Amino acid sequence: MARIVVFEEYGGPEVLRVIETADPRPAAGQIRVRVRAAGVQPFDAFYRRGDFARYRPATFPARLGNEVAGVVDAAGQDATGFAPGDEVIAFVDAVGYADTVVAPATSAVHRPPGMPWPEAGALSASGQTADTALDELGVTAGDTLLVHAAAGGVGSFAVQLAVARGATVIGTASERNHEYLRAFGAIPVTYGPGLAERVRALAPGGITAALDCVGGQANEVSVELLGSPDRAVTLADWDAGRRVGVRRVGTGRSAARLARLLAHYEKGTLQVPVTATFPLDQAPAAHRAIETGHTRGKIVLVAP
Repeated sequence: MARIVVFEEYGGPEVLRVIETADPRPAAGQIRVRVRAAGVQPFDAFYRRGDFARYRPATFPARLGNEVAGVVDAAGQDATGFAPGDEVIAFVDAVGYADTVVAPATSAVHRPPGMPWPEAGALSASGQTADTALDELGVTAGDTLLVHAAAGGVGSFAVQLAVARGATVIGTASERNHEYLRAFGAIPVTYGPGLAERVRALAPGGITAALDCVGGQANEVSVELLGSPDRAVTLADWDAGRRVGVRRVGTGRSAARLARLLAHYEKGTLQVPVTATFPLDQAPAAHRAIETGHTRGKIVLVAP
């Protein structure tokens, strides 16, 4: 039997619960993975609360989780490249909070030797989201990029990947996370009232691109500093386009993109910061932690 996390109504973290269900069977082109770690994203909490119900309504009982790592224990016909016993990292669609999942073989890559399970489970969705956003912005060497909520899960990846591209990165964060961002090569700045003035002081020549990972007034600041919304994107604010013209981007997921992220990891140009781990049956506690809005790096659900 598989253990999965579900919720049957919108609400607080307490609506999450673990149930048992029959083990999923891999269809043609799929692998079955015994999950060792699954990343938790802010989007998961927004979805559970019903914040995005008018854009993406849930069908109950609903599930969560887009990134996992674990061990293949079965493979369907034509699931080439994988066999039982292989250790993998995979991206899935809202089924990751579980101890067993099926995933297309084309969404999986082999876990690098020595990569800790929590780090492996936290990379595929958030890392690809950050990389997609940088591609959408066309960030290259010479850019000065402002990242809002730079110490969070996606922000931490975006900072590192932008630095690896040769960009100068200014990242908003609370003061307790300033040294954390400096370690990734970013210039930290405190968020809140007066942010635009503080960024101008740090970048007298101006910023050239902006990435929002938190929503709200961040997008207004981006447009004010850039002078237009052309090189600003948001990952968190569904209404930013209507309000200030900033376009929202999603995640361009592929095994090739995930492999590129792992190449950065193996070279040492990308770390996967995991701030806390929780057992699967403590998914409500994981959501309470991520909803504080002050999480550094990633939160991960782990299975034995």
